[in-house]
Amino acid sequence: MLVLLPPSEGKRAPASGPPVDLEALVHPSLTRKRRAALGALERLARGSRPRALAALGLSPGQGAEVERDAGLLQAPAAPAGEVYTGVLYQHLDLASLPAGAARGAGAEVLVASALWGVVALEDRIPAYRLAMGARLPLRPAPRGGLASWWRPALAAALPDAPGELVLDLRSGVYAAAWRPRAATLVEVRARDEQGRPISHMAKAVRGRVARRVLEAARPPATPAQVAALADDGAGRVALHEPARAGGAWVVEVVGPAAGAAGG
Repeated sequence: MLVLLPPSEGKRAPASGPPVDLEALVHPSLTRKRRAALGALERLARGSRPRALAALGLSPGQGAEVERDAGLLQAPAAPAGEVYTGVLYQHLDLASLPAGAARGAGAEVLVASALWGVVALEDRIPAYRLAMGARLPLRPAPRGGLASWWRPALAAALPDAPGELVLDLRSGVYAAAWRPRAATLVEVRARDEQGRPISHMAKAVRGRVARRVLEAARPPATPAQVAALADDGAGRVALHEPARAGGAWVVEVVGPAAGAAGG
């Protein structure tokens, strides 16, 4: 099983420690792309401040984020599971996972990233600011943005075989960078009783589902098993078959479970 998490906009900057070692990150076939993205981001951050803010989608008051991006190769790094924060990671609560579940997380979880492609939770990275929708001065300039720029490398690097299960908890912009062709894909969504998406609570729902999957005595092997783990008794869970061949199964958390505060 492979669990794909989104990055978080908010990140906890490591206070100390050696800098990132690109060669040590998971899936070393991505190193060349990582080096190119990192170099482009640092060039952007060291240039015109207004241009950098616009390219990164930041406001004038977020200049500190640009300054941080200008020195990522020298910045202290820490495990990605400690650097990424935000609602999903609060509800996943990696630090409190039982030992067996924590080992499973280290082996089965990847975090999508516009800068790194993907990282494992134990991969040491600095805090950075780069969303998949940002515009980097890459050479040659990519067509279709960072998602399409990463797509060929991720397709070559990530596991994708019939019979495998991929639990995709990413947002759409990160999912656009890679989707399995052969493995069974399962997505998790949240909606209210009227069928309206509850986007502001989807991250909390996905964080709780990820935790239950990692804590399970056996990793789920089917979409139905994921749906069973998603049901915590606080609401209803529906399982929808793919709308088209090769599409994703959808585990839909309905009603109170989507709005519960837990975690």
